[in-house]
Amino acid sequence: MNRLFLIFGLSALLAASCNDDFLERSPEDKVSDGAVWKTPEHLRLYVNNLYNRIDLLPSYGGYSDKVGIFSLDSDNGSDTQVGAYHNSRFNGEGIVTASNGWDVAGWEALRDINYFFANYRKASGDQSEINRYVGEALFFRAIFYYDKLRRFGDLPIYKGLLNLGDTEELYKKRDSRREVVEWLVDDLDTAALYLPPKKSSGNGRVNKETAMLLQARIALYEGTWEKYHALANTPFKVPDAYDNGEPFIRKAAAVTDRLIEMGTCTLDNVGVEDGYWKLFNQESYAASNEVLFWRQYADNIITHYWASYTSNGGGTGLTKSMVDAYLCIDGLPIDLSASYRGDSTLLSVVENRDPRLRQTIYVNDNRHFHFVAPNDTFFYPAFAISNEKNCVTGYQLYKGHNPNYERASTQRGITGLIYFRYAEALLINAEAKAELGTITQDDLDNTINQLRIRVGMSSPLNLAAVEAWSYAKEFPTLSNIINEVRRERKVELAAEGFRTDDIFRWAVAGDVIYRQRPRGAKRKQWENLPIEVRGSVLAIPIDNNGYIDPYRNILGSGDRDGYRFNRERDYLYPMPPTELVLNPALEQNPGWNN
Repeated sequence: MNRLFLIFGLSALLAASCNDDFLERSPEDKVSDGAVWKTPEHLRLYVNNLYNRIDLLPSYGGYSDKVGIFSLDSDNGSDTQVGAYHNSRFNGEGIVTASNGWDVAGWEALRDINYFFANYRKASGDQSEINRYVGEALFFRAIFYYDKLRRFGDLPIYKGLLNLGDTEELYKKRDSRREVVEWLVDDLDTAALYLPPKKSSGNGRVNKETAMLLQARIALYEGTWEKYHALANTPFKVPDAYDNGEPFIRKAAAVTDRLIEMGTCTLDNVGVEDGYWKLFNQESYAASNEVLFWRQYADNIITHYWASYTSNGGGTGLTKSMVDAYLCIDGLPIDLSASYRGDSTLLSVVENRDPRLRQTIYVNDNRHFHFVAPNDTFFYPAFAISNEKNCVTGYQLYKGHNPNYERASTQRGITGLIYFRYAEALLINAEAKAELGTITQDDLDNTINQLRIRVGMSSPLNLAAVEAWSYAKEFPTLSNIINEVRRERKVELAAEGFRTDDIFRWAVAGDVIYRQRPRGAKRKQWENLPIEVRGSVLAIPIDNNGYIDPYRNILGSGDRDGYRFNRERDYLYPMPPTELVLNPALEQNPGWNN
């Protein structure tokens, strides 16, 4: 079983401290080193602590987490999914704060990880077992640094524990983000070498395939960040990226090639009715060939509240931009296809469309249920509930919904939390090769077209046909095939928390966020609902074309109104001023000194 499940054992947590020397100290609640580091079993017990750190692997289990990963695109800000309140970062409202994840607590996990590396060589026994736990620790260190990279860019590289006298290391400047990613990619090569494959990893632990997918994710992120921020000449371009990130993009292609060739992973639910939707609401992924790493919940131990939100609107909603991205069943975009039936109703918007659309949003077709028992069929979006639970756009999220009434009513959900799935590897492979200009029809057939076969979409992505299209591309300066690979990623990974990172690494916030307002569905289709709901519907702002315009009263309604994303500043978070005072070698991120 490749699951993450409530791993208990030796804890190396350090109570948060305001002192500068937190990176130097060993955990205060550890048992003596002589007892800890003798055998591989001791290493396993120590690494168990890392699995349960929510700053490394978030559990999304509380009220504020709403619907797990399926509200991350709205929580983080995106053009594809929005919440009840506008995203302040996207509106240029960010402020310099005292932490932002760079305070003592923000670096505590790294100290715990590096404590392992400072001590694991004391253990003796089966070297392959020792190596396994080294691989797990390398995986978690990569997770830690990748999160910090996306927030702050350049980072100080710390491979081991620091001592009081290590002033040069303690007060050094940040290392280049390129150096950081080169280091992480190398570490994950080692992790993939040391870790057992998915089929034999057992006991819910990290496996070879997961390390490879994380490596490909990080490499593609950095490679495309370097390429597109250089092309756009933003303040976030990487000075030492003389090759515009190409080595990282090649690495992403190569590692996903190997992952595909291994044949240890496949897509779930191929040809199964509603198989795409069913992928995301399982209570166990122990038998899954697609889900590589996940967290299991259990009654009376750890549960979550998702079902009580997904049965309503989850305080979120997909946008018109997201819904318009789904192709018609003939494989053509809506502005090229004669099969498109318009968007006057939910029924018309899903007719003749990519089956994933009907399985991602609620539709009043007598096939979409709030709950199967009792028979609670969806008729219209949840407009008249609290902001925490209502539907914001009319396109109500169905993906991730488990229609188990008992789980929702008792707020004891146990739907599994997916961290890594194989479909992402297929998308990375296609995107990397499209960026390199080497993509072939065979590549598309092995990646994107496998995703289409899964859902019964009979029209494959044809390279020659796509290059001949003349249509309104989302990214007009890029080739048709890059646009279509990005579109497929947008659709397959809808509402899974990837979109904000994609916007930032492609340097397109100026195109899809700045001076844009998210729209939803046509409001008119619900204006004759029962009187107890009608007032709430009529109070929803709309634009001049009748589309729900949730932030119209905040972002304005003119052609030049919309989000005020600061393209010279908001791609990264600011460094806390206290850290800049403590360490004069640190520099503030672009745009935050003003």
